[in-house]
Amino acid sequence: MDQLFNISLFASILRVVAPILLAALGGAICARVGLFNVGLEGMMLTGAFTAIVGNYYTGNIIVAVLCAIVSTMIVSLLFGYMSIHLKANVIIVGISINFLALGLTTFGLRAIFHTKGAYFDKNMVGLPKWNIPLIDQIPWVGKVLSGHSPLVYLSIVLVFTLHWFLFKTVTGFRLIAAGENATASRSLGLRVAKLQYLAVLMCGVLCGLAGAQLSLGNVTMFSEGMTEGRGFIALVATMLGQSSPFGVAGASLLFGFMESLNFRLQGFSVPTQISAMLPYVMTLIAMLVFKDKSYLQEARKSNDSSR
Repeated sequence: MDQLFNISLFASILRVVAPILLAALGGAICARVGLFNVGLEGMMLTGAFTAIVGNYYTGNIIVAVLCAIVSTMIVSLLFGYMSIHLKANVIIVGISINFLALGLTTFGLRAIFHTKGAYFDKNMVGLPKWNIPLIDQIPWVGKVLSGHSPLVYLSIVLVFTLHWFLFKTVTGFRLIAAGENATASRSLGLRVAKLQYLAVLMCGVLCGLAGAQLSLGNVTMFSEGMTEGRGFIALVATMLGQSSPFGVAGASLLFGFMESLNFRLQGFSVPTQISAMLPYVMTLIAMLVFKDKSYLQEARKSNDSSR
């Protein structure tokens, strides 16, 4: 048991949870304006692929992350245009975004890198690892908290930043008001569509960062469908966290722990088929145990707000 739950397991949790947390925060922002964004998976996958493409062509890690952000913002604008401007059903639009991203990244993998399945270059440099001064000298704590990529620490900072933004700023209050009652917000002179587009773009930025962390932080490669359902897990984390940044962070940590445990169990000769089920089984259990009927209303409200 000590070999299973040791320092390396807890250190891996922060690295593994970062993509889920970033995408879940993006989903939370969309939920706050009444848009139930099922397209988190596709946006993450787009960010992961374009981060590798940017790194491949420029060799600059900052440019690679910017490529991931810009590409996912474009995809998020497509989601916003169809769901806000064209009044399409947000669930169908989100699912379409997922299929579109899967097809485009698979095609891009063959067209740009001339390979199938996965692309890996041993000379490609991923995100740097930061050692936090003083903290890295603390026994156990230093090994858990230090030595992660900048996006891991950024995801933690964004939890506090988004909480302040949503509940302490005028724009944040307007976003929440637009999601709570779009008709009443319009009667007060708020531009609901503009606020929804703002939320969708913010979601695109966060999903781009999530994808970049996945392909350049956790590993330094891209494989077809490498998100492997993390976008849907992030969506569940959004629901369990009730679109609150701190609640979303707690739910994301739970799923991150189960995914880290999955990797660790594989090293203990546990069949991969069994250990790989853990994050998804936990997702189903969480939905059953912590179910809240208000989110059925939230999904319906998402459709109503886009009409």
